[in-house]
Amino acid sequence: MLVGAARSGDARSLARLVSLVENGSPELRPVMRAVAPHTGNARVIGLTGSPGVGKSTVTDQLVRAYRAAGLRVSVLAVDPTSPFSGGALLGDRVRMQDHATDSGVFIRSMASRGHLGGLSWSAPQALHILDAAGFDVICVETVGVGQAEVEVAGLADTTLVVLAPGLGDSIQTAKAGILEIADVFVVNKSDRPGANDVSRDLRSMLAMAPDRRGWRPPIVLTAASAGTGVDELVARVAEHWEWLGESGVLRERRVARAREEVSAIAVADIRRRLGGLPGESRLDELAELVATGKLDPYSAADDLLAG
Repeated sequence: MLVGAARSGDARSLARLVSLVENGSPELRPVMRAVAPHTGNARVIGLTGSPGVGKSTVTDQLVRAYRAAGLRVSVLAVDPTSPFSGGALLGDRVRMQDHATDSGVFIRSMASRGHLGGLSWSAPQALHILDAAGFDVICVETVGVGQAEVEVAGLADTTLVVLAPGLGDSIQTAKAGILEIADVFVVNKSDRPGANDVSRDLRSMLAMAPDRRGWRPPIVLTAASAGTGVDELVARVAEHWEWLGESGVLRERRVARAREEVSAIAVADIRRRLGGLPGESRLDELAELVATGKLDPYSAADDLLAG
């Protein structure tokens, strides 16, 4: 069975399971039932930020650090989907070639397939697969979509917001939702002019932020391409993990994550049932009435649900 092989370390079986998730295969339901008892052990670290800040390089350095500590690491890198071909560049694999032959590292690029918020719609299920496969740390690197990229906070235990100097007003880029989701701020490319200014601006904004039950997001300066500041970053992530357990926030976050996942699956299933075949469903009939002004959309929705 694929699940058993994946848990035994077979990378090919693991890749096939993730493909089942991406393709929405009918085999997915029994697979998820099989992996459920083996989940809940991995630490999930999300990395988000605007394009060009060095998320992939930071991720690469985190993988190195955790591997040096003897931990098994998986990377789920979401790449933007081309609106023309439907494919993805998978550039994160290009930047992480050094780990290609390491059996303790599994890297999977997933296309966003047009999903907004920086994640693929199948990312939560893929996390379950990787968790059940026995990885100690799962890094989720999202598409760089700027101010809307906040979904990763609902998926990760610890969210790293990566900023960099020289890319315009970093705080303006981050403030709309991004600042609120950060557990740790990473000012990358700190060897460039302006890094201290970004750090100072962040401290000023954090001083006005409400208390998070005792956790104040630290600011770590890194130059990931040179490996500078990575040890401090790993230490801050470990401190946050410890706080999550002591404060009870870890359980709260994971319950909230499960609630959203269950709701999303249920809503998707309802949409499929209500939609039927194009041109043959009650939904099409009601849509025609709404479009011609013969029925309001709320009454149409009530009719659809009643049926």
